[in-house]
Amino acid sequence: MINDLKAIMNVPGAPSREALIADKLSEMIKPYVDEVNKDPLGNVIAVKHGKAKEKQKIMFCAHMDEIGFIVTYIQDNGLVRVTSAGYIDYIAASNCRVRFENGTVGVLCPEGKTEPKDLKADKFYIDLGVKTKKEAERRVKIGMTGAVVPSCVKLAGKRYAGRPFDDRVGCYILVEAAKKVKAPANDIYFVFSVQEEVGCRGSRTASFNVRPDIGIAVDVTPSGDVVGTGTNLCVKLGDGAAIKVKDNSVMCDQKLVASLHELAKKKNIPYQTEVLTYGGTDASSMQTVAGGSRAGGISIPIRFCHTPNEIIDMTDVEACVDLVAAVCEEKDI
Repeated sequence: MINDLKAIMNVPGAPSREALIADKLSEMIKPYVDEVNKDPLGNVIAVKHGKAKEKQKIMFCAHMDEIGFIVTYIQDNGLVRVTSAGYIDYIAASNCRVRFENGTVGVLCPEGKTEPKDLKADKFYIDLGVKTKKEAERRVKIGMTGAVVPSCVKLAGKRYAGRPFDDRVGCYILVEAAKKVKAPANDIYFVFSVQEEVGCRGSRTASFNVRPDIGIAVDVTPSGDVVGTGTNLCVKLGDGAAIKVKDNSVMCDQKLVASLHELAKKKNIPYQTEVLTYGGTDASSMQTVAGGSRAGGISIPIRFCHTPNEIIDMTDVEACVDLVAAVCEEKDI
């Protein structure tokens, strides 16, 4: 299992540069679905047709983009200035290695003597190890994207640290669920969306195309079991799939929430309830685009999200795979 997750995490894909990870996910899910398509924005839409006479469209959405950087300027001494593509915690990212889309690697560094309160994008540069602008320009170009170098390291038990679990672990869950489902009742759409980190753009166009009756975002959610978190205290690492009630972008369909709870109980799938007071996912787009849908979320608890060392528990990942697969096999949700 973990090797497939690592393979997904290792492919670059900053917002608007998801082509390589889109190809990888298309290849991985293709044997387990009836058709795989890409829309003009770059979303991957994999379909598994249902057997019921009166079918619903159920759309699961996991975003394949990751937070990253975009080159804005190259100084005469070869140092590279960047801006953010998605929310970057620059304190956490300070002095990390960054890999650009062409494979070039540099180190993200703050300007000397910068106070912690001032550690924002305009105070950082990437050092490629070169001495001149001309040398740097042979390696990177204005507008090129990059991201912190991916990693996945085993900790104690079934826990792993690294990045980008957000939201490559959600993509992995959809692939694994597609493997488990043999004969779904409804038409199932496994969507790997683009540009979630810059405003849920991909899920908006995919939802308009699919017109789902039910839309479920499969994404990470902050775990509240760390010191001084102050938020999302009801979600804990290792306690199972988190069934979303709300976040800052969506109020989930309460019939769907109740159905997910009942299904988890019936299948003996460990689960918990998520009430998030900030943030958002692709569920917001699925709920409101075109004619709208009954929207919800199946979330993976995560510690230290949007840092170079996010932490997940594979117990939660396995529970999410089982719950997504159970939804696919259920006629009435």
